Amino acid sequence: MLYRHDGNQQPHSHHLPGYPGATAPRLWHHRIVISPDLDRLARTAYEAHRGAYSGSLPSWEDATEQEQKAWRLAVSAVTGQVDSATLTEAGSIPSIVVQAKDQTHVFHKDFTAGRQGSLVINDEHASSQHCLFQPAHGFWYVEDLNSTNGTWLNGRRIFAAQRLKKGDKVKIGRTVVVIAST
Repeated sequence: MLYRHDGNQQPHSHHLPGYPGATAPRLWHHRIVISPDLDRLARTAYEAHRGAYSGSLPSWEDATEQEQKAWRLAVSAVTGQVDSATLTEAGSIPSIVVQAKDQTHVFHKDFTAGRQGSLVINDEHASSQHCLFQPAHGFWYVEDLNSTNGTWLNGRRIFAAQRLKKGDKVKIGRTVVVIAST
């Protein structure tokens, strides 16, 4: 469970789309995923494609498992909904190499950065658990963890997970972390 940067042991919460005022605890990758919803969205997208296609395509039920899986993966990429099965289907997770001050670090799985993170940032303007770096669909993303001073990507404050690429600069407090490779 991830805890708030202010030491409060209340887990971060996530607003549930379509349910005004409802919140749920954030789960892995900070997304609430209900597989039937992802399946329903994939089916709806496929049927819309099928209706717009001038040729003949099988119904969702008659589409191959591989084709259905591809549509679920595409919909999860567009909606930001991710579940562990989708991530496993997406392939292996690449490592990320980051440079913070004069040190280079390599990570192979999600990690936090901050004064008490897996990537320790010795900066009084950084929160204890400032931001989360996480892989999804073969790419790495950074997401602010409600830090006091915000997380900045290439000079812009971020308010949602952002995809990273080589050369990106992530500002945590007054410290700049450079993405050396992904």
